[in-house]
Amino acid sequence: MTDAQCDRKTDAQCGAELYEGTLGTPMKYDILQGIGAVVMVLFAQGAIRLLVDHGNTGLLGWLGGGFGVALTAHLALVALGVLLTGWSHDKAKALGRRG
Repeated sequence: MTDAQCDRKTDAQCGAELYEGTLGTPMKYDILQGIGAVVMVLFAQGAIRLLVDHGNTGLLGWLGGGFGVALTAHLALVALGVLLTGWSHDKAKALGRRG
């Protein structure tokens, strides 16, 4: 994109086009942020439930391995949700979609 084309658009629009190639794709970061939040909340709730009732492994019951494995998996998925949410928020902010 040339400087003349960027002058007619806002900085956020120009940055989005340079980074993504089109103006429509930055919304994917909003969707990824939502998915990360859902994963974080779902598995945090599961980890808390597992701490209260060691035998109730919930969604990860198919893993086997007992309490330790299930708790580690829940906590790893909570961390993954946190990282995905933070990363996608930072990307959206860099493109001007956050204040």
